[in-house]
Amino acid sequence: MEEIKILYKDEDVVVCIKPVGLSSESTDNKDGLCDLLALQLGKKEVYTLHRLDVGVGGLMAYALNKKSAAILSKDIAEGDFHKYYTADVYGCPQENEGVFEDLLFKDSKKNKSFVVNKERKGVKKAKLAYKVIESRKDGDKQITTVEVYLYTGRSHQIRVQFSHRGMPLLGDGKYGAKDNQKQISLCCTRLVFNRPSDNERLTFEIPYGI
Repeated sequence: MEEIKILYKDEDVVVCIKPVGLSSESTDNKDGLCDLLALQLGKKEVYTLHRLDVGVGGLMAYALNKKSAAILSKDIAEGDFHKYYTADVYGCPQENEGVFEDLLFKDSKKNKSFVVNKERKGVKKAKLAYKVIESRKDGDKQITTVEVYLYTGRSHQIRVQFSHRGMPLLGDGKYGAKDNQKQISLCCTRLVFNRPSDNERLTFEIPYGI
């Protein structure tokens, strides 16, 4: 396994690029990104703050101690830790910019989320904003690149909210795409958050498709 690409590191936080195919959390086999990063940095433990699906790559931030983990987790809960994604979807939204709001239920046995009509136990509100970057024809298919901002961090949120509107992500057979691939056309391309030590605003960005 190649070394994890690290973009930034201080005493409290590390920002890296998650490769497609890795769990973003610690695993029983100790082969998740969290485990590999701890090994690479010579740390007993690094602390997961947010997650990316196995088939998704992009920017990840991890805390390096319990204090910074608590601070950044609080920022995430209060909406002051910002995550932007870029995705390719089949079809095209009716508007160039918009907001999707849904109620999501996750079926843990199937590891799949569903849009539902009513609030009940296990149902959570999900909200995202999107902006169309480019729309193009690929043969008889319309493909659109969108930037997505997450207000909430629900399981498979971007995937299920776009699929529910007839716009599955490229490669995402789990949510309706016919070209089922190990790599889904989704990447976390920008993170914006406050450094725990001094509250300085930090911004990290990578090109889509890196």
